[in-house]
Amino acid sequence: MYVTPDQVVATNKAGVEALIGLAHTQFAAFERLSALTFNATKSAFEDSVAHTKALLNAKDVQEFMNVNAAVAQPALEKVIAYSRNVYDVATQSQTEVTKMVESQAGELNKSVVSMLDKAAKNAPGGSDVAIAAVKSALAAANSAYDSMTKVAKQATELAEANFAAATTVAKEAKKKAA
Repeated sequence: MYVTPDQVVATNKAGVEALIGLAHTQFAAFERLSALTFNATKSAFEDSVAHTKALLNAKDVQEFMNVNAAVAQPALEKVIAYSRNVYDVATQSQTEVTKMVESQAGELNKSVVSMLDKAAKNAPGGSDVAIAAVKSALAAANSAYDSMTKVAKQATELAEANFAAATTVAKEAKKKAA
């Protein structure tokens, strides 16, 4: 079995396209995260200016304390919302990258199996044991990859559940404090 220049070019082209796709995915996630951070920073600045003005207009200590207390609740809500949005961007980006990696791994497996089948047809007698060993190793690697993917998905689901629980606890604590 011989590798033709067209096969090398096609393989290289597919690899470059996969990397470009990955770069686009990461730039899109970075863009969303940058916009989110910019908006949160701008909002925090505007809130702090409004808070400072309200404190300067306080006529007595009680009003000063009320202004400070009134700021805590919306600030906590904004922090929770910001954290949730950052988490959503990260989760979405991870999902897109995982899909791309799984797609590329699937294509690579098909390509390797195809080449092994072609090699088996043209291989000298007795080499079928070596080809079977390579196919077995490939199957074991795929099984290990599938197991790791399942564990990663379970870890992601656990992290999502923990984040949701932490958000609920923070909101309940906020309500009790109010």
